[in-house]
Amino acid sequence: MRQIPRLLRIARVLVRYRLDDLVDAGHRSRVLAIARVVLPRSRADIATLPRGERFALALTELGPIFVKFGQILSTRRDLIPADVADALVKLQDQVAPFPAEVARAAIERALGAPIATRFATFDDVPLASASIAQVHAARLYPSAPHELGAPPLPRSAHLPPLREGRETERPTAAESTLGREVVVKILRPDIAARIADDVALLRALADSVQRFHPNADKIRPHDVVSEIETTLINELDLQREGANASLLRRNFAGSDDLYVPEVIWSHTSEGVLTLERVRGIPVDDLAALDAAGIDRVALAEKGVRLFYTQVFRDNFFHADAHAGNIWVDPARPQEPRFIALDFGIMGSLPERDQYWLAENFLALFNQDYARIAELHVRAGWMPAHARLDELEAAVRTVCEPYFTRPLSEISLAEVVVKLFQMARRHELTLQPQLILLQKTLLNIEGVGRLLHPQIDIWATAKPVLERIWRQRRGPRSVLKALRRRLPEWLAAAPDMPQLVHDYLTQATRGTLELRIASDDLKQLDLRARRGQHVAIWLSLGVSLTVATVLIALLDAASPHWAGLPATAWFGVAAALVAFATAARRA
Repeated sequence: MRQIPRLLRIARVLVRYRLDDLVDAGHRSRVLAIARVVLPRSRADIATLPRGERFALALTELGPIFVKFGQILSTRRDLIPADVADALVKLQDQVAPFPAEVARAAIERALGAPIATRFATFDDVPLASASIAQVHAARLYPSAPHELGAPPLPRSAHLPPLREGRETERPTAAESTLGREVVVKILRPDIAARIADDVALLRALADSVQRFHPNADKIRPHDVVSEIETTLINELDLQREGANASLLRRNFAGSDDLYVPEVIWSHTSEGVLTLERVRGIPVDDLAALDAAGIDRVALAEKGVRLFYTQVFRDNFFHADAHAGNIWVDPARPQEPRFIALDFGIMGSLPERDQYWLAENFLALFNQDYARIAELHVRAGWMPAHARLDELEAAVRTVCEPYFTRPLSEISLAEVVVKLFQMARRHELTLQPQLILLQKTLLNIEGVGRLLHPQIDIWATAKPVLERIWRQRRGPRSVLKALRRRLPEWLAAAPDMPQLVHDYLTQATRGTLELRIASDDLKQLDLRARRGQHVAIWLSLGVSLTVATVLIALLDAASPHWAGLPATAWFGVAAALVAFATAARRA
């Protein structure tokens, strides 16, 4: 009941932007049916917009948390149409900043000290303000961060700074006097309570979708809301974001392709994140990139290589790699590198999925459709009963039209999306981490084609993946894995002779027990037991029927009713009970 006023407000916005048909499939929701009558329709200029743009405008009007909801929903291209997803990707959650005194108070609570003792200067005007947090510029004291308790990076992990010819371990005279430049990210006040309220509202909406939408079983609204809730809760922990940044920085230590700002751990907590301040050009500002003399072709190819390196070498990838979070270092025009920002959403894959995904990509590069079908089933993404010949034909139907074009015109991301859509029709079970990877691939390819429209994604990606996969599966990698497991095996080695002896003893005595752990085998066992019970009751029913017939023929002395002896009627009743029990247990 508490959600009714807000639900009515949402209904009003949906009707204003003519999204009621999109939401309730034309005839299901009584609330929207009433709203169509009592609320005014949208203006003509709104009515002519594509539905994706209308959806984005509606979320913007509903507030910053709904904008964040739209951004997360844009990753679920398995659930929403492509045009809606494309519009939601462009959502920007720039909102009015909260007062500087509130930011200062939040920093002091989070760090447990007056702000003047932590920062030499603090700019009250925020650099950016979003739905979850806002960012301020500041300077550390010259002694920070190491003397304040931040663990220094090992020397091998120090990266070249943005300005060439300078070492990070030797600050300039200006920095020695003024201190290091940093940015401070602070959570918005009461954001946790607001997110809890909005998630409760989304759950109420999910209940309605579950009840009224004709495709609720495919949309799985409660799962979608749970995924959104998890993402939002993770973004509320800025220390987690700092850990993500730290790991990504370590993975690309000394890299000429990607720079990750250093986390100042002495000035970081769950509610405050302090990072080294970096400067760069947004990757979608083509005019500024050209003015700086950046080699956009080399930059686009690096972006594609970075994606496969993060996914298949490190198994840790930036999953929110849109243009706002990716900058370009202007100090390196001929050997450009990216600068990564905002590490709230990161992705990784289980090793098993990583293997199957890499093999699928390689099969796709080689146009081996039978291999793709086989891999989908062996990975467990498709049910075991799926027919490989039908699946291969479906894959060929999706891919073959693309391969008639020049490779430079083929969108790898588009092929992958259509393959997932095809597989869904064959009962594909798609994991959230694969959906996140798909969204990241779309972002990376979009950035690559923005920088260099003629980029050959296939020619760029294939050798990188093949090289990484050879290294991951080569003899050196296998030996490294064996060395990692060797201490565990040595610890278990003293018990092995006794375990083998016990096994052989049980096998020779016939006391070895086989325990079924597979769910499929358990189901077969249950069905067999049920069949035995049915057979017993059927046998009893047949026996009683035969006995009843014999009694009817031989018992002439008992009183008869309706042409049968009274004793025979007891047999008929007992046989009916037996048959009914068999039918119930079948």
